[in-house]
Amino acid sequence: MLRGTTAVVGLGDTPFHKRGTSGEPALKLALRAIVAAAEDAGIDPADIDGFVSYGAERAEGQRMMAALGTRELRFGALAWTHGGGIPGALGLAATAIVTGQAEIVAVYRAMSEFRGSRGNVDVGQGDTPAQQLVNGIEVPAQMCALRSMRLIEAEGVPARTLRDMALVSYHHARNNPRAVGRSGLDAATYDASRWISEPYRLYDCSRENDAGSAVILVSAERAKDLRPTPAYLLGAPMGAAGSWGMREESGDPYWSAGFQGVADRLWRETGYGPGDVDVAQIYENMTGMGVSALIEHGFCTLEGAGEFVTVDNLVAPTGTLPVNTSGGNLAEGFVHGMSLVGEAVRQIRGTSCNQVPDATLSLMTGGPGDPVVSTALLAGSAAL
Repeated sequence: MLRGTTAVVGLGDTPFHKRGTSGEPALKLALRAIVAAAEDAGIDPADIDGFVSYGAERAEGQRMMAALGTRELRFGALAWTHGGGIPGALGLAATAIVTGQAEIVAVYRAMSEFRGSRGNVDVGQGDTPAQQLVNGIEVPAQMCALRSMRLIEAEGVPARTLRDMALVSYHHARNNPRAVGRSGLDAATYDASRWISEPYRLYDCSRENDAGSAVILVSAERAKDLRPTPAYLLGAPMGAAGSWGMREESGDPYWSAGFQGVADRLWRETGYGPGDVDVAQIYENMTGMGVSALIEHGFCTLEGAGEFVTVDNLVAPTGTLPVNTSGGNLAEGFVHGMSLVGEAVRQIRGTSCNQVPDATLSLMTGGPGDPVVSTALLAGSAAL
């Protein structure tokens, strides 16, 4: 069991640039984020001996060794699938540390449109089944829209829940100086925004940014010497239910974000349940997928989603479950959700721009709707 054996001790992020405007390749952005995370942890970047990422990351550890001055590369791994691999990457890093394969592991993700076409190639046609392409389904917004329409039309979850997910993210972003959507959002502006793919309007969709984000993991014992407030990893299960996986839009139930089984394993492995969580960073590539993720983690039922998913309930610091307290993928910025890890950790440290009082258990989810998803629970020392 991984419960409490490792901890996040360093956070590093580059600014969020509008897609294609950073002027730097993803490799350089990854390096900047990793160096910043090492400085935050109080370690020499050259001492990092493990590198873990996910999705279509091309800045492999061996490519960064010369720039970081790496003394020895002992572990490297890539978790499957885009944003679905974020918490799973934390689990891989923790496994490497617990089994003695590495001592200091950087988990990171960087994206850039500098001299490239990541959005069209990696996200769109590169990963889209031919049967979808010939029917005009080319981008994630269209694919996820189909599932969210089922959630609304067949399962009776109010469409308003999508709007409230967006409103709360933009509300939190107003207090975050790093957020690209800190100008805020009101209900009238949301309702007047253009359709992207029904039921998704403009503000239901995550952004594409040039950016890098990284965290540093070490053993729980070593963490005591590095930071006064480590964020301990309690669990980070990854996988897919038998009715999910790469079935080309044949998942059962179709409205699912893919967390069947994975969320249940998180609660079994950690010894906690949804009612214990103080704050959550919910990966919302699209708002409807975020609503489905909340349901599948047990925070509410299909029947009770309309009552639970409201701005009042999800806002910090007073909501029952404050969600996406930095602005999330929608309003802070999008680098395949990696920045959600940093916000989950900041809540444990007590340094969030929208701090939840006495936050001890901090959840983050990855990649709803991906063929493989993962989820993680981070904790302060009081929860061990």
